[in-house]
Amino acid sequence: MVKQQENTQVQIVVDGMTGVGKTTLVNVLAEEMDLVSFTEIFEDENDLLHKFFHDRERWCFPMQINFLNHRFRQYKEATEKNCAIMDRSIYSDNIFARMYKEIGYMTVEEYNVYHSLLYNMLESLEPPRLIIYLSVDAKEAIRRIKKRGRKDELEVEEGYWRKLHRFYEEQYRNYKMGNLLVINANDLDFVKYNDHRKQILNTVKHKWEAINEAAVAR
Repeated sequence: MVKQQENTQVQIVVDGMTGVGKTTLVNVLAEEMDLVSFTEIFEDENDLLHKFFHDRERWCFPMQINFLNHRFRQYKEATEKNCAIMDRSIYSDNIFARMYKEIGYMTVEEYNVYHSLLYNMLESLEPPRLIIYLSVDAKEAIRRIKKRGRKDELEVEEGYWRKLHRFYEEQYRNYKMGNLLVINANDLDFVKYNDHRKQILNTVKHKWEAINEAAVAR
């Protein structure tokens, strides 16, 4: 069970490439550690994600701002629980925006507006106690995306996923905002195999105990 803190704070965020198993791990950890799960928001009354994949330059900026707004609101809601675990969060939102600017889907001016808004939002938030990054290589990420078979994702070219993978790896190679646990999930299937599930649970719990011990020592 998670020890309650005096200040509200998101306890754990699970992040990683599309299809890597974030939601599954969130649900497993929520049950094992007595946490409240917040899964990624996909509902979109304007279907901006679908529109983006069919006309990327036109819809990139409104889609990204829309996701940012949803993630900000969800993160604030999660902090009120003081025992929350999240599937992706506002703290990885910039991965996508930086990639879209590099590709040219988002103009420099649009990115500057986005970036200013993002960091204004982050100033009012506290980073999660722990981010778990499920790392897989690009080939394995693409295999998993194809396996789960979502229509919009299957229509996306492999080059898009390879670029996204590069930006994810850069993000967490340089992450310095708090505690980070990187787990190589290339050969882990914690849905199918109980021993894989136990392995990842033991890794997370060991890290979690170290974080709590460090907090007590302070």
